[in-house]
Amino acid sequence: MPSNPWRTRCALVALTALSSLAGCGGDEPSHPEEPPATKARLRIIHASPDAPAVDIYAEGQSTPLFSNVKYGDTTLYASVPTGTYNVQVRPVGAAATSTPVYSTGPLTLGEGHTLSAVAAGLLSSSEPSRAFRVLPLTEGFNPPAEGRTRVRIIHAGADAPTVSLDVGDDGTSEITGLQRFQDTGAAGVELPSGQVLQVGIRTATHTKVTAFTLPALPSRGELFVIATGQLSEKPGAPGGFGLLAAGVGLVRQNPVVYALHASPDAPSVDIFAGTTELVDGLTFGNLSAPIQVPPGPYTLDFFVNVSGSTRPAGAPAASRATPSLVAGQRYLALASGFLSPAANDPADSTFELLAFSDDFVSDADSLRLRVIHASPDAPVVDVAPLEAGLVPASAAFNDVPYRQASAPAGLELPSRRVVVGVAAASASDRSPVARFQLDTAPFVGRGVFAVALGALTPTVGENEQGFRLVLVDTRTSPWGALGVHPLP
Repeated sequence: MPSNPWRTRCALVALTALSSLAGCGGDEPSHPEEPPATKARLRIIHASPDAPAVDIYAEGQSTPLFSNVKYGDTTLYASVPTGTYNVQVRPVGAAATSTPVYSTGPLTLGEGHTLSAVAAGLLSSSEPSRAFRVLPLTEGFNPPAEGRTRVRIIHAGADAPTVSLDVGDDGTSEITGLQRFQDTGAAGVELPSGQVLQVGIRTATHTKVTAFTLPALPSRGELFVIATGQLSEKPGAPGGFGLLAAGVGLVRQNPVVYALHASPDAPSVDIFAGTTELVDGLTFGNLSAPIQVPPGPYTLDFFVNVSGSTRPAGAPAASRATPSLVAGQRYLALASGFLSPAANDPADSTFELLAFSDDFVSDADSLRLRVIHASPDAPVVDVAPLEAGLVPASAAFNDVPYRQASAPAGLELPSRRVVVGVAAASASDRSPVARFQLDTAPFVGRGVFAVALGALTPTVGENEQGFRLVLVDTRTSPWGALGVHPLP
């Protein structure tokens, strides 16, 4: 299934619009008419994140039942004679006589049976608890009531623990103890239809893992939802943990935001969205805990830190809008600029919110570094390891202006210990205005934001924080931050 967020959002729109959920191809209902006597129905749901596209055979047959089934696909229902089948999985295009990569063993399809076979687990794993398998699930939904949808939930997260499901994401789990490769039963569970649903995923000890936004479900609908992918992958990666709605597509995790206090003259702040406190007591140079919210834009209100989580009375010190946050994405949001207005004119305040998404390329052998210029009084800068004490004209990071960042994929850097310099891009003198000792070895295999923040020339008597770097490591969960001060 592609990781393009627009494709995901289109799938959600399609789900909202349909009165009943369609199978792959759009012309077969997900709760089909009863198969005729002596016939049964079979479909395949590909929910194995590392398995390639496959052809599905009944043993002994030269023609596949289903061809080119890719991760995230749900096939149409095939009408087959009743009997016992050994369903075999082969790579696309492999000969019918070749050794299958997996065989189910005998599956009995009786008269009138409808079976969804879910390919799950990791093809690359030899661990029994994670290995590839096909889950044969005979359909038997109870009739859904008006205003309700029947949903059968399958836990196929290859590295997820036993989980609980919190409908409404309000801290109360309605479904508990769902183990890997188990499901909630053929009858399905009823969920409200006609409204967007928040679904939280929690561990057996009720620790929140992540959350999803499900679109409004149709009244009296029936739906398979498979938790698939890997929690250890980035949420937006092709194999990242998500909810696969059979016949519709993959619903990505709600976006996650980390806030970094980068305003040189702002005090410790509390951040609110409406009456909900998102961040408490964030100080300069520090990174917040992860904030997971439903997709969409938000207005954030900044207040001087006070005790408690109740929104203070009165106007906030500043209010700033976020971009539209996309499901499956993670963001670094910087509170930057000077909060105190020049000449006591509020219009002269430069305090603002800068947001950058986690688009680092996966690289197991090198550090991937992205420089963000968040120092409001610094000019356009070049950043590079020093050569003979100077920043070379062919700097690793050239012409980075305030509010902007270097390439989203990150620059590939080898493991080394270096002194990095920052120089004004327009200066003929390549002497650095600041030097930093960096050791890239601990960050090999990681994507790191290097945020330049603070005042380059702090105003005397204004209690402004000085220029420095904060390294934000996106490979850890939650993200980590390391402050680096200039060398003397």
